[in-house]
Amino acid sequence: MEKVVIIRYAEIHLKGKNRGYFERVFSNNLEKALRGIRHEIHRTSGRYLVANFEEEMIGEIMRRIANVFGVHSYSVGLLTGNDEDSMFEAARLVAPKAGTFKVVTHRGDKHYPLTSMEISSRIGGRLLGANPTLKVDVHEPQHTVYIDIRESGRALVFGASIDGLHGMPVSTAGKGLLLISGGIDSPVAGYMMAKRGMTVEMLHFHSYPYTNEAAKEKVVSLAKILSDYTLVTRLTTVSVTHIQEEIHRKCAAELNVTLLRRFMFRIAERIAYREGAGCLVTGESLGQVASQTLEGLTSSNAVVKLPVLRPLIGFDKEDIIEVAKKIGTFETSTLPYEDCCTVFLPDFPAIRPKLSFIEAEEGKLDVDALVEEALATREIIKF
Repeated sequence: MEKVVIIRYAEIHLKGKNRGYFERVFSNNLEKALRGIRHEIHRTSGRYLVANFEEEMIGEIMRRIANVFGVHSYSVGLLTGNDEDSMFEAARLVAPKAGTFKVVTHRGDKHYPLTSMEISSRIGGRLLGANPTLKVDVHEPQHTVYIDIRESGRALVFGASIDGLHGMPVSTAGKGLLLISGGIDSPVAGYMMAKRGMTVEMLHFHSYPYTNEAAKEKVVSLAKILSDYTLVTRLTTVSVTHIQEEIHRKCAAELNVTLLRRFMFRIAERIAYREGAGCLVTGESLGQVASQTLEGLTSSNAVVKLPVLRPLIGFDKEDIIEVAKKIGTFETSTLPYEDCCTVFLPDFPAIRPKLSFIEAEEGKLDVDALVEEALATREIIKF
């Protein structure tokens, strides 16, 4: 009998002939998440077992599994033989000391000589005989003992299951470049794309010395939190200070943010091509701020060929905050440090600027030279 962590996957079972590929990636992601902890991972027909770990590490193992996309649910259980005596001994350890209970059996091995109902009845009866303070309640029990009969003469016995993040394993849906700021929205956008299986690289624009070093460190902290889910441990930073100065000096004030966003998209696309990313990802939500009107979004899209994914486009702020709190980024995102979009912010930014007006004002700038200058400030931070 051995203590194990039982992991069940989510949507992978729908993948038909491609399922083997998704299972391999899922297994690799579990290995990455558990790096540094002594363990073994075994796969058995729709289940993954984490075994051979030190008892005191079980809490940390569970914490890390909780952040892996593709996990439907997970449990701490016992791996034992599938004979009745072995299953009963494991069930005694899992069963409550008092209260109501029932036994639920699943037979992964359909050749097992007893039916699921017969196994549940026999093990439940023996548990009652061993502990008279227990009572059976098959409708609304306080506790449930689960028995999962697997192949090769083994069985899993466990109690409660914990719900996982669901979604698809990271790196099964291509790579995207996330434009991450210090705000609430963009980390949530990265989380949501990773949940759909996308590998998410991160890019941050800063305006030092108009924004201070603490603002940059705030973004590094957000990227570290997000990397628990994305399995990516690298953040690229680029300075747009001179671009903002030139926009402020030469262009209509109401277009400061709109023009800056167009430069950001151009720079992001160049970096995305270098990194092998197939799209850009932003935390924009329709109508949330002046630059996120349909006209503002169209203006940004107009300067790039890569698709721009905006997973929060239909969310309101409360929706986004709820997810940010769930994933642990909200507290850091609300630290009072400004990002580059607040530098030279006009009193009345353009809400629905015409593309012809934007292009005319942008014509006052040496766009290519400014993009190249910004790319030269590129830095990579590894966690």
